[in-house]
Formats: sequence, structure tokens, C-alpha cells
Amino acid sequence: MGSVIAFTGLPGTGKSTLAEALATETGVPAFAGDWLLGALKPHGVPTGLSRPTFLAMYYDLLEALIKRQLMLGQSAIVDGLIDDLVAERWQKTAAEYDARLDVIMCVCTDEVEHRRRLEGRTRGIPGWHEVGWDHVERMRVEFPVLTHEHLTVDALDPVDGNLRLVRKYISRG
Repeated sequence: MGSVIAFTGLPGTGKSTLAEALATETGVPAFAGDWLLGALKPHGVPTGLSRPTFLAMYYDLLEALIKRQLMLGQSAIVDGLIDDLVAERWQKTAAEYDARLDVIMCVCTDEVEHRRRLEGRTRGIPGWHEVGWDHVERMRVEFPVLTHEHLTVDALDPVDGNLRLVRKYISRG
């Protein structure tokens, strides 16, 4: 049975770190929304789009990659901020292919440390920008608390421990 493993959370909460570690360990491809946007930006694609159109494009691109993997009988790891509507949509997509959706919510429970981590990182995504704390604050307002079933991991905990929790969560029956 294939699966879709979605790592979600505000920027700077460790979702990319965990998604990439799991992808490296399992060989399952990891798709990150920011990398897709970085590839599109030099071609002017996101420029001038309304926020709803931009978000629809973002989630449709990720879902197309998810569907392709599932069509091949393979799993997919997704790295991006999602809400309940997207989670429900991806759960239905996964079910169409006899797969399931596992959502991992990444948080950082210490705001000072969260901001320090965010402002101290350089992701190096070609064509894409680094985000600042103002972006985190905007996303905190724009994205309501996720109520869809999920595992929560805290960036204050060691990556290895969080990865163990993720492995256990996705391997449950």
C-alpha cells in the first residue's frame, strides 16, 4: 500500500529537515512546494496572481506529483503548509489509489527559538526567496489550526527522536 506523507507547519519548524531525512532513508521522493515555486518564478508564473489563484496553483502542482507517484504504485512525501481542506482533498486522492495520507504537524513551541532558527537559515532554493518572521506571522493568521488527524512533533526535540516518532506513526496498522 502506498502512502502520502505530508509534513506541514509554519516556516522554520523543521518540516523540510524531517521530510528530507525520511526521503533519504526510504527512497520515497519528497516534493516541496517552495522548490516548485522557485522553478516557476524565473518564468513569471507566480507574479501577479491573486492569493486564491496562487494557492490553488501551489496545491494543484503538489497534488499532481502525488497522483503521479500513486499511479505508479509508489508513495510520496510532501513538504508544505496545508490546512484541513487540503488534507481532506489529499486523503481522498490517496484513497483513490488504495493509499493513505499521514500528516505530520511540525511546530516550535519556543517562539524566540523559532524566530532565531528562521532568521538564521539559508535554504538556497534556486529562484526562491528566504522568508522572514513577518511571513510566519502572516501564515499563522492565514492558516487555521489543523484539526485533521495528525502527529505533532516539536522542533525543540532532537531530529532523530522526531524521526523515530514519524516512523512509528506512519508504520501503524
